[in-house]
Amino acid sequence: MKNARQQKIVELITSYDIATQDELAKALLDAGYNATQATISRDIRELNLTKVASGSKSQKYALPTNENVALNGRFEGVLRQGFLSCDVAQNILVVKTVSGMAMAVCAAFDALKWPEIVGAVAGDDTILCAIRTEKEALEVMSRIRKFVAEEPSHKDGNEDFE
Repeated sequence: MKNARQQKIVELITSYDIATQDELAKALLDAGYNATQATISRDIRELNLTKVASGSKSQKYALPTNENVALNGRFEGVLRQGFLSCDVAQNILVVKTVSGMAMAVCAAFDALKWPEIVGAVAGDDTILCAIRTEKEALEVMSRIRKFVAEEPSHKDGNEDFE
């Protein structure tokens, strides 16, 4: 069921301009797949979907491109080297970095274009990320912690990024 649903997601985002998880959930339901928001969020992450500029809407979901894979690979090291810890205060993610690395780690977040991150501001060793919701802030924190705890990738550096 998961593989079929994910194949349908790929088909839907390549055929239509789908900008939100709600739109994706409705399109999936119309196609006969009833999926929760959490399942859709997980599918988006597993498929490494990104958001790109769209003609009819401001952004839409898209499959990763070679350019995205290379970009993500470059930031893999920056995130692993600079990250110290992170915590959530409601919908604000506070990321602590090695002194002097906050700007680089913040640039990595910006380049990765995670849809949950509305914006980020960096100081010398701290980044404040405004996240859309408290739930998404916890998800982003978990994704970051999981990523930095894993062994570095020797493939394309895109395992956990969108």
